[in-house]
Amino acid sequence: MNTHRDSTFAQLKWAQERLGVSALFKNTVSPLEITYLPTGQKIIFRGFDDVLKLASTTVEKGYLCFVWVEEAYEIEHLEDFEKLDLSVPRGNVPDHLFKQTTITFNPWNEKHWLKSRFFDKRSSDTKCYSTNYLINEFLDKTDLAVFEKLKKESPARYRVAGLGQWGVSEGLIFENWSVGTLDNKTADWQDFFGLDYGYSSDPTAFIAFSANKKNKKLYVFDEIYKTRMLNSEIAREIIAKGYGKERIRADSAEPKSNDDLRRLGLCRLCPSVKGKDSVINGIMNISEYEIVVNPSCKNTIAELSSYAWVKGERNVPQDKNNHLMDAMRYAFYDVKATEKAKISKYNKVMNGGWDT
Repeated sequence: MNTHRDSTFAQLKWAQERLGVSALFKNTVSPLEITYLPTGQKIIFRGFDDVLKLASTTVEKGYLCFVWVEEAYEIEHLEDFEKLDLSVPRGNVPDHLFKQTTITFNPWNEKHWLKSRFFDKRSSDTKCYSTNYLINEFLDKTDLAVFEKLKKESPARYRVAGLGQWGVSEGLIFENWSVGTLDNKTADWQDFFGLDYGYSSDPTAFIAFSANKKNKKLYVFDEIYKTRMLNSEIAREIIAKGYGKERIRADSAEPKSNDDLRRLGLCRLCPSVKGKDSVINGIMNISEYEIVVNPSCKNTIAELSSYAWVKGERNVPQDKNNHLMDAMRYAFYDVKATEKAKISKYNKVMNGGWDT
């Protein structure tokens, strides 16, 4: 609620000035509302801080017909939106009026409920529009130059903020990635595997990828992403996929599970290597590689689309959308280890058999 004054309220006042109709409106900040003087119609402002209180919003006179939900992407759960939608606006209105809810947002993540609710399955009572800066008549040359610069320096952010495409831009951790397939897997490619444990609310996440250390490329070709998996089920599914004899880096925070999985047949499973700044160092190491994800790995695509830094903290990743990302980071330790092993072997040869 405390952000309205400098956002939606300010926008509507700006629109009054731009359209030359300010004399027709009364703008007050206590309470925060805008009144259309010729009819007495009002625009009232509410926050989504408490959806239950918001759902009880009503007016003393007239009819509450129109709702505008700005920055709807910040509503994390469809259930919260539906509580609002089922209660505001409600009741009979005269025949000359109608009810309408307008939802505006930037489409940061294609896995957000907004896409599945309104765009993937269009209903007859819903109209969806995508706009971009190219059709914004209020932008001048300076504004346009900002987007052109964004296009060159931050393609991911440009696609969302500039072109209105689905994705994540602001604070995205991994930007150099795409969806595709690997046609020719030469001897330069080596397979790596990682496992992050979960159970009830968090999923168990297993990732399989190939790395080409020569060309700095990484190809994700398989995944497991499920909740409520027992260790026996984890082992059974990994073995069924043909990875039972592979070296798998698993979360070292669960030594009991690691021992159990080895007993269940994953004999080469070993704990992840953790230490000071291991998370940020792992992220930086992976960032050196171009990532390609097989289209079948939908959960990896979803996490790459939404794994972001804490706002205002470039070196602190958010603790969400990161289960497969953690598994990839565990496994990537072996990518770096093999790089170092080759360097070490080279140094021994060049130094008469002595390592450096």
